[in-house]
Amino acid sequence: MENFILETYETKSGRKPVEEYLATLKMKDCAKVKDKLIMLEERGNSLREPLSKHLDDGIFELRVKTSSGATRIFYFFYLERRIILLNAFTKKSQKTPRSELSKAKLFRTDFILRKGNEDGDF
Repeated sequence: MENFILETYETKSGRKPVEEYLATLKMKDCAKVKDKLIMLEERGNSLREPLSKHLDDGIFELRVKTSSGATRIFYFFYLERRIILLNAFTKKSQKTPRSELSKAKLFRTDFILRKGNEDGDF
């Protein structure tokens, strides 16, 4: 079966939140996260807990244990087998912070609106 395509969300100003987060990780932790991203690319929507979990409204989280804690990357599935990586953080409490989930939803909306305009869909 064909792999999924991972894309990193980019803000209007050119920031890439997931790439910025990965740049803050220790080399070993970053390698571990990238291994899990490869698994996501290969398995997509068949990747299940404990590595991937649906949170809310089509937003999923990739879950990676690192030396600094629990790394989370929010993503969603888009057209043509694409997975859009939205934002990432180190989880420090039992519950996922609402602010991070809200940010992921805002980024998704922005991505879809701007992508739709690029593709001439709007």
